[in-house]
Amino acid sequence: MSLVLAFDTATSATVVGLLQPGGAAIERRDDPVAGERPRHAQMLLALCEDALRAAGATWADVGRIGAGVGPGSFTGLRIGVATARALAQARSIEVVAVSTLEALARGAMSAGPATHDVLAVLDARRGEAFVAAFGDHPPPAAAAVQPPALAGLGGAGWVAVGDGAVRYRGELEPAGIEVPPDADPRHRVSAAALAGLAAAGTPIPVATLVPDYVRLPDAQVQHRRVAAGP
Repeated sequence: MSLVLAFDTATSATVVGLLQPGGAAIERRDDPVAGERPRHAQMLLALCEDALRAAGATWADVGRIGAGVGPGSFTGLRIGVATARALAQARSIEVVAVSTLEALARGAMSAGPATHDVLAVLDARRGEAFVAAFGDHPPPAAAAVQPPALAGLGGAGWVAVGDGAVRYRGELEPAGIEVPPDADPRHRVSAAALAGLAAAGTPIPVATLVPDYVRLPDAQVQHRRVAAGP
């Protein structure tokens, strides 16, 4: 039995999907409530092991690891990518990089009414959003944009999902872009979509698995400001 184990820590949630040959994905997740700190470091391996137990499997049965590489939380991404690299190296498991935005979009496309054109939008803080459009054409590279620019990326018939879509509903809905209710599960990264993308992806050398930050981490921005002086 060769299993695909995928996980993502780019958002506040810790998301794990385990895909068995010919079977549905086993999903495990930890979603902190509003105001709580993410628990990636505490929960990631525990959720992975819980999914393996549910499948009656062990780490020896895992043939591929899919790691969510963002964009998203810098601290969360470092935890997820470092964990994937350590597991892959220690157990000689092949590894695949998975876009967090694509996992978010693909999950929305497979949930509820048929949805083909999706804006995946994550809150990037600093008054920005990480966004990529997924429709009939290959998606562009993920970008960090100012909220007013979101309205120009979609239009009538498009659905925007993710915590950034919830936060910037006021910029999206006037442009005719649908934003599901705040509690809609389409706003969460799907473990099943994550595992499916990992299974379909191309393995890469472990050393090349790195986070897709899209923009500079906060610490580097602050360092540049200090270095530039008043």
